[in-house]
Amino acid sequence: MKPLVLITAGDPLGIGPEVTVKALQDARVQRACRAFVIGEPTSLLRAGWTDDLGQFVALESAERLPVKSVPSRAGGRVSFQAVKLGIKLALQKKFPLVTAPISKQSWALAGVPFTGHTELLRQMTQADGLMMFVSGNLRCGLVTEHFALAHLPLTQKRVEKSAYSFAAALEKLGVKNPTIGLCALNPHAGDNGQFGMEENQILLPALKNLQNGSLHIEGPLPSDAAWLAHIRGDYDGLLCLYHDQALLGLKLAATKPVVHLTAGLPFLRTSPAHGTAFDIAGKNKADAQSMVSAILFAVKQANP
Repeated sequence: MKPLVLITAGDPLGIGPEVTVKALQDARVQRACRAFVIGEPTSLLRAGWTDDLGQFVALESAERLPVKSVPSRAGGRVSFQAVKLGIKLALQKKFPLVTAPISKQSWALAGVPFTGHTELLRQMTQADGLMMFVSGNLRCGLVTEHFALAHLPLTQKRVEKSAYSFAAALEKLGVKNPTIGLCALNPHAGDNGQFGMEENQILLPALKNLQNGSLHIEGPLPSDAAWLAHIRGDYDGLLCLYHDQALLGLKLAATKPVVHLTAGLPFLRTSPAHGTAFDIAGKNKADAQSMVSAILFAVKQANP
């Protein structure tokens, strides 16, 4: 029997329902797995859902959804409930979980006390999930995720913990004894304190401890140099310090769809590497290839 994959359909007013349906219509996905989808029914039916695509748990919105594709309290509430149920089922059954995009603004409007999937996953699983992105041989992990640059919680302890988690995740992906590049925070890697002291005070002490702990890690590397070296194959993965440091380089360099995953959880969780795209929602314009890749990646890693 084909393996089962749990899927949450994301914000009902975004492109989540559309990319979910399109991905499940893809012949590669149909050959690889069975789907168990959790989401708001009207949006999925509008996107073309049929019962032959998989099993379906319908979560009705407690209030009427807006007509326009915009961030909303109603969309935030129902998408949050879908993700909570998906995590509960993944914990119970150990099936991989694929999450279509939610709107952080909608979650905030709904009073959800989490900025996104990763923070909710950490609390519900009691695990230190590491945000990662993969596209072919390009791999990056994040020390911090959804924070304003002026308020990055960058500490030596957090860098070291993230590095060990990243190395373990790369090993699980089949990379033996991975070599990691650590990105710098400041221009020219701080130029020995000329452009900030984070490299000298946080990153270099962390690197020393990590290298003494037998981790193959180098840096701190200016972002441009780090990405060029990773593309050349000098590193098996880059440990980035903040969200856009990872995503900007990856999306410019990637020649294959990007998959987002959370490493270190009791189950495998992946998602497409894009947002809700409210501007094109409901217009049949969404590209589902990242969602397809997220599902296929989850199946392959969970069932090697």
